[in-house]
Amino acid sequence: MNILDFLAPDLVSLHYTAKDPADVITHLGGLLFEAGYVHETFVAAALDRESRLPTGLPLSGEINAAIPHTEVEHVKKPGLAMATLTAPVVFQNMVSPEEAVPCQLVFVMALDQPKAQIEMLQEIAGVLQEPAMLNSLMAAVTFEDIRAIFPKDRS
Repeated sequence: MNILDFLAPDLVSLHYTAKDPADVITHLGGLLFEAGYVHETFVAAALDRESRLPTGLPLSGEINAAIPHTEVEHVKKPGLAMATLTAPVVFQNMVSPEEAVPCQLVFVMALDQPKAQIEMLQEIAGVLQEPAMLNSLMAAVTFEDIRAIFPKDRS
């Protein structure tokens, strides 16, 4: 599974100014909806799931990430939306929900198979473990910059 197979230019928001997690989830979910990837129920379902099963992921450096998603029935076709944020917004920790995680990188997964969700989470987690890649993502100004950062094949 390759991130670039699911990420399209119209699903990427670079240097987005978000007020809170709901803002960035709504924004990215809206991009997925407008591009025909998800049903109109997707954003509400993703927000609901995030409130119950948070997706904030503290990383080793200064940049943390969140990977909101929801159940497959809200997805028409698989896609991945991504935002880099101008300032961190606080998500709750996926492992310890009582802990706040200020996140500046958000991936919203819209996948239509449960197995694909697990595989994409693993793929994104692999990228998130590479500080140089995170710094490059945060500095990107175009989709071509993003395309150049992600490895073509991580296997």
